[in-house]
Amino acid sequence: MINLKINGKDISAAEGMTILEAARENGILIPTMCYLEGVHKFGSCRICVVELEGQKNLQASCITPVREGMVIQTNSKRVRDARKVLYELMLSDHPRECLQCSRNQSCEFQKLGELIQISESRFEGEKSKEYIDDTSPSIVRDASKCILCKRCVTTCNEVQGVGILNTQFRGFASVVSPGGNLPLGESACTYCGQCTTVCPVDALKERDGIQPVLKALQDPDKVVIVQTAPAVRAALGEEFGYEPGTRVTGKMTSALREMKFDYVFDTNFAADLTIIEEGTELLSRLVQYFYLKGLISDEQLAKTGFSATRKEPVLPMMTSCSPGWINFIEHYYPAQIGHLSSCKSPHMMMGSLCKSYFADRIGKDPKDIFVVSIMPCTAKKYEITRPEMQNNGVPNVDAVLTTRELGRMIKDFGIDFCNLADTEYDNPLGLSTGAADIFGVSGGVMEAALRTVYEIVTGRPLPFDQLHVKPIQGLERIKSAEFTIEDAKSEWSFLNGVTVKIAATSGLVGAGHLMDEIKRGESPYHFIEVMGCPGGCISGGGQPRMTNDAVRMKRIQALYDEDESKTLRKSHDNPYITKLYEDFLGKPLGHYSHELLHTSYTKKSKYKEF
Repeated sequence: MINLKINGKDISAAEGMTILEAARENGILIPTMCYLEGVHKFGSCRICVVELEGQKNLQASCITPVREGMVIQTNSKRVRDARKVLYELMLSDHPRECLQCSRNQSCEFQKLGELIQISESRFEGEKSKEYIDDTSPSIVRDASKCILCKRCVTTCNEVQGVGILNTQFRGFASVVSPGGNLPLGESACTYCGQCTTVCPVDALKERDGIQPVLKALQDPDKVVIVQTAPAVRAALGEEFGYEPGTRVTGKMTSALREMKFDYVFDTNFAADLTIIEEGTELLSRLVQYFYLKGLISDEQLAKTGFSATRKEPVLPMMTSCSPGWINFIEHYYPAQIGHLSSCKSPHMMMGSLCKSYFADRIGKDPKDIFVVSIMPCTAKKYEITRPEMQNNGVPNVDAVLTTRELGRMIKDFGIDFCNLADTEYDNPLGLSTGAADIFGVSGGVMEAALRTVYEIVTGRPLPFDQLHVKPIQGLERIKSAEFTIEDAKSEWSFLNGVTVKIAATSGLVGAGHLMDEIKRGESPYHFIEVMGCPGGCISGGGQPRMTNDAVRMKRIQALYDEDESKTLRKSHDNPYITKLYEDFLGKPLGHYSHELLHTSYTKKSKYKEF
């Protein structure tokens, strides 16, 4: 421990801590702007400066390590005056349209002004940049509001490993943008939206999806269906003052009915459906692999229900639920897209069902059905624009709203969210199992798939405590597990003694590591889950700000609690899924399933072609 003095108070701090961390640990407030715990320590804004005895210049506390015997002043007149001037200089280059800004009252720059008691700037002059980049289908960049904190740069480069955002030009002309100052829509952006979750102002935000939804709700000729993703129910409450991790599923469905959506369905239903399709796809690839190795006879092959070709199956198979991850592999590892499951993401499956199966049930033309997805993800806004995501010329999903946008809509409708009674989803597309709830957490899709695949093969539940595959839970970047299959059913006896190796990663840096292993031919895995955002969808680009590991863990626990509260916890036990196959789809991976629930991917370049 290191002994030092802050504001006349003797304190101890662990070696390696910064002055800012030591102060916070001892209840001493130092204002910050660019600093982001665990992500960004850059000292670019200098708001956190302190006076250090023996030093001529003020020091940025977020990057200055503590040393034995330091004497520090965090609130001297010199420090306070410096902070005010620094803030005023930033304010002089910032539009003062707070009442018209979507971040009004949730803006960190605005809150900092209140903290250090500044509302006006003494400095006036030319603005450095005034333009809006709305070329992306997911993210809007307002350069006039950027304060050059560079949080988004660190997040894009170090947390996500995509690296399309960097500071371009120098001095007064500095701007954060893709290389060559290209617009976002012409870059290799994955649209994950993690930049929007760390931006302290309104310089980066999701593209507005509210207006098309309002127009549809006001159209008497439209049947407007809304679906909600698993992670939304664990985070929406934060928009209304609830603690992170508070489950608000019932209030959310009630609010959507108050807003006059015709049907309120659960994306979780389609998550259960995804498990049936994706699990069957995994088994088909394994069967093909063993057949080509000569470990399965034609008679055994017939018993599995699969056919085989001489084409080598692509293993490991990788999940395809995250559109940010799909964008990443298409741009950065196009030669490896064959590893992806061909399944559409759950909300696209739901949209496809709404405009086929459900349209038939209610006697409506699919063109008169408008499907809205409430998602934790900004990349979903891009996903619905993909040409592959339509059937018979009709898009599967018409609009995507983020969790943040839903919060704003509920407020706009004057709904008293906290006092709403709980209601249930509409059936038949509203019932789901606990396996679907955990789709929102890193490792959840993998665990849900294994609950079904293992039981199909052995007739027994997974050999883990309470169905949970503990080794692939949590916030570690890459998690792995393995288990050996024993006493498989007779038609699957060729799998006896096989050790299945699995991995799960969240955040695109981890995805890059696993893809590099595959590229080198060194991957030991059979099945890999990838989620584009750290921790999974619970910290997606459209979730309430600010997201740190403590918030992530509370949201994760909420979804595990939701899973454990249900009687049905395996996707293949969902009776409405069974009936859907009996009445409509036929069988997993069948002709109709392929037409409605599966897709293909596109090889793309990292660089703009001129």
